[in-house]
Amino acid sequence: MRAIWKGALTFGLVNVPVKLYSATEDHDVALHQVHDKDGGRIHYERRCEVCGKVIKYQDIDKAFDDGEHTVVLTDDDMAALPAERSREIEIVEFVPNEQLDPLMFDRSYYLEPDSSSPKAYVLLRRTLDSSDRTAIARFALRQKTRLAALRVRGEVLVLQSLLWSDEVRTAEFPALDETVRISGKELELSASLVESFSDDFDPKEYVDDYQAQLRILIQEKLEKGDALDTAATFGEEPEAESAGGEVIDLMEALRQSVAKVRGESQPPKRKAR
Repeated sequence: MRAIWKGALTFGLVNVPVKLYSATEDHDVALHQVHDKDGGRIHYERRCEVCGKVIKYQDIDKAFDDGEHTVVLTDDDMAALPAERSREIEIVEFVPNEQLDPLMFDRSYYLEPDSSSPKAYVLLRRTLDSSDRTAIARFALRQKTRLAALRVRGEVLVLQSLLWSDEVRTAEFPALDETVRISGKELELSASLVESFSDDFDPKEYVDDYQAQLRILIQEKLEKGDALDTAATFGEEPEAESAGGEVIDLMEALRQSVAKVRGESQPPKRKAR
């Protein structure tokens, strides 16, 4: 992995030098666009609407337009912002773990100690691990000030950027304002269905079927070209499922679901192959 940022975790007067690494990566097959007639690759040009020239990336500035005036912001202007110059991840408070809404989580980063002695790093990690609390921090990365949650994962400190409160939409659905009556029997059957599917979560048991099938398709196309028979490769197309149709008899659907799961040796899962 390559560090994308270097700075320090600050906690009061404690300073912990760290390096920041992206903790996740995209596993999707990389595809590009081509002309369907001749297979020529499609390119997108950064063309100036005034002079008509194609502009190099290093010659492009950012701008804000309010409809009447345009303000051009150069790289030097952006770098001059105090938040952008900061090389600190400042811990501002510690909150109970359950107070963090998972909806706010954005991107995850690993923090590596960046000093000859990792003592301060280990001390902060152990303190955080034993507190049952999550540290809330502020830092700047790639021309954005970010809020983040600092927590422990194994032996490593993990920083998870958070969405700002005004970036999370409020869910307002009129249908949920109506009074809905749920019978005790319906709750009992629903709980029984949940219990039938209950297990310990192991992410390695699940695979991305779409990407796996896409790789098979690419390999088959390499070998057979346009003569590829997709039905022979993947089998017949599955029957179309109901697109969110209303369940008329909820009780009967619950009964059949429970009976079906109980008739199987274990809950169905997409196992890794």
